[in-house]
Amino acid sequence: MGVCYGTPDFPTPSFTGYLRSGRKLTVSSSSSSAASSSHDLVAAGDNQAFGDGEVLADPNLTVFSFAELKEATKNFGRDTVIGEGGFGYVHKGVLRGKEESGRTETIIAVKRLKPDSVQGYTEWRREIDFLGRLSHPNLVKLLGFCQEDENLALVYEYLPMGSLENQLFRKGSTAHLPWDVRLKVAVGAARGLAFLHSFERQIIFRDFKSSNIILDGSYTVKLSDFGLVKSGPREGMSHVSTRVMGTRGYAAPEYIAAGHLYVKSDVYSFGVVLLEILTGSRACDLSRPVGKHLLVEWARPLLSKKKKPRTIMDSRLKGKYYIDSAFQIAQLALTCIRADPNQRPSMTKVVEELESIEAASANRILRNA
Repeated sequence: MGVCYGTPDFPTPSFTGYLRSGRKLTVSSSSSSAASSSHDLVAAGDNQAFGDGEVLADPNLTVFSFAELKEATKNFGRDTVIGEGGFGYVHKGVLRGKEESGRTETIIAVKRLKPDSVQGYTEWRREIDFLGRLSHPNLVKLLGFCQEDENLALVYEYLPMGSLENQLFRKGSTAHLPWDVRLKVAVGAARGLAFLHSFERQIIFRDFKSSNIILDGSYTVKLSDFGLVKSGPREGMSHVSTRVMGTRGYAAPEYIAAGHLYVKSDVYSFGVVLLEILTGSRACDLSRPVGKHLLVEWARPLLSKKKKPRTIMDSRLKGKYYIDSAFQIAQLALTCIRADPNQRPSMTKVVEELESIEAASANRILRNA
């Protein structure tokens, strides 16, 4: 999950899953109040569709044995590691099964909890409750989980292109994402976040960043890592007061300063990711000059005038982008990172704007900016 502040404060929910044998398994929460608090998030949306997504009445998850996951990942070997976070390592694995037509293979991603993880059990439970019940084209699919003694793991669909962070910043690579793919990624990420915000008690992602934007083989976005999600403010309240957790460079200023978490704190984080997409620069980079460590500090003065964004565009694009759409995205990013959360647009508005920019770009012939 990156560099985080504080420790988890979310209640541990209860849910019902399904063993591979077909027998039901119920995992109970530490308290009934904790479970009811968690389900406030999705109660209003049960069996309703939100755009292309929906909320499932119950999680439909497979309970894997630790032995199965050890076999699938070659005993969690180093050569199967495809990622690492505060939770633990993520391994690529292969599940082998049998059907009437012959043997089958399913490629999976397995996130295993480190024994000394600072994220821990609470995040593991939270991911199961949320991803087990939410279905949307731009959210990663949770296939199941493992809980045997101290061995905790989550099993996801495998997405071959990895994270946006990896695509933008991996060392030693001269490859880059072309302009049309960057637009597609921005639109997909915005749709996923807008879906979470669409509930009656909105779901706040709380740690939105490029490493949590995962890409499939066609660069379709799948948001991942729901360990820090939080339900939005109750009726009559503007924000949630909570422990400060997140990643430097992405977390909104009002959240860092006072622990005030707004739905539009996510919008700020989305604006930072837009800047990363434009510039090819990290949200936080201590190798930059003092005063420019944070991408927002460096880029904000260069976003307001039409000719200025050219000076911060990712040089690997070699000018192959539409200056008009780049300027529009720069302006959108500028509104997302406003200091006052009330002045930031909703994610619904962000989606509408990005879809309009993408459609306009698709109807034009690409030329050097």
